[in-house]
Amino acid sequence: MSKRRYCLDCEYPQSACLCASINVMQSQVQLVVLQHPSEVQHAKNSVRLLKQVLPQCEVHVGELPEDFDCLRQRLTQTSTQVLVAYPSESSVAIETVAIENPAHTTLLLIDGTWRKALKILKLNPWLQEYQAVHLGDDYQGRYRIRKAKRSDSLSSLEAAAYSLAALENELDISPMLAAFDAMVARQIAAMPAAVQARYQEF
Repeated sequence: MSKRRYCLDCEYPQSACLCASINVMQSQVQLVVLQHPSEVQHAKNSVRLLKQVLPQCEVHVGELPEDFDCLRQRLTQTSTQVLVAYPSESSVAIETVAIENPAHTTLLLIDGTWRKALKILKLNPWLQEYQAVHLGDDYQGRYRIRKAKRSDSLSSLEAAAYSLAALENELDISPMLAAFDAMVARQIAAMPAAVQARYQEF
């Protein structure tokens, strides 16, 4: 049995290459993803695509405090304003957050299922030193191919795009959403016809 061939540029299977749909962009806000190890090889994980569209995005894989030691030290040694994207009783709507300078702002995003993201949060009390933020109710998930237990669930790429747009009013996030839609469309196209019928277009 032959191994699946991958595109060397976008790192997706050659049969589902997304290079034509990837338009690189930049943001002033520094996006940092704390990714649960189980998400790294997940076929439907969106952080890999996020990194392709937004190369400046940092991805730190881990679960325990020591996994993020370098990141923690850097954040404490700089004067950057740090926000943690995670809805909680103490979080505030990201649209209402006043930031002094987007270029001196860091947004931490936890990538994992709700259960795994909560576990990372609980295992890393240092995250609670920063302001927690959440998106408003006006966002609808576009990820039709991955089940979610919560109605307000968004993929990590979607959450990143909408959060960055809320912090940077002039930021054009269409490259992120266009690449994401292309990825979803390719994955649906690879499904058997009977399975494809379960998914309806927006």
